[in-house]
Amino acid sequence: MINDFSPFWISMKVAVCATAITFVLGIIAAGFVLSAKKGRVLLDCVFSLPMVLPPTVVGFFLLIIFGQNSPLGQALASAGIYVLFTWQGAVIAACAVSFPIMYRTCLGAFRQIDIDMLNAARTLGMSEKRILFRIILPLSRPGIAAATILSFARAMGEFGATIMLAGNIPGKTQTMSVAIYTAMQGGDRSKAYMWVLIVMAISFITIFLMNMWTDRQNMIGGGNIQ
Repeated sequence: MINDFSPFWISMKVAVCATAITFVLGIIAAGFVLSAKKGRVLLDCVFSLPMVLPPTVVGFFLLIIFGQNSPLGQALASAGIYVLFTWQGAVIAACAVSFPIMYRTCLGAFRQIDIDMLNAARTLGMSEKRILFRIILPLSRPGIAAATILSFARAMGEFGATIMLAGNIPGKTQTMSVAIYTAMQGGDRSKAYMWVLIVMAISFITIFLMNMWTDRQNMIGGGNIQ
């Protein structure tokens, strides 16, 4: 049985914070790539790379970037900010692996918009920023919502990058995924099964709600078209 539910609360805190960050960064990155005149393919590769890399490799690069011997790590340490073995480090790890999902889903939603409508807006003198906020984002709400929910689910289930950057400190950085690994390593299969069921239930409910909301939006959109 589970006596300590701190991995659940840590996972939720990390996932919510990471989703809020990737929500902003993913939309900005997708809008930037969509409107880029040059280097679009290269930018897309860079933004999508964490999606195809093993999470431990992503964690390795984060460890190099935020390590105490790196320029950024030393600058943060001098300001009293520490990333390694903290829940903030778990948030950074979750952001790194969930960002490509947010970015690519939003980009796909943006590309579904009629290009003639965007060109007409540009002809009328609208700036790219105004086009993004007045046309692209409102028309892409179902895709953005789906991207946000999927990013949350991915952040909540992150393991490889998290254990590399934030470690496995009970009550501090131990998420549900890490708790499953720890329970299996300790031979406590019943606890591992309980955490697995909790993670699967949350993931299923998340995807179910996303599908329900997306279907409702599609029905509303279809009704408007008719």
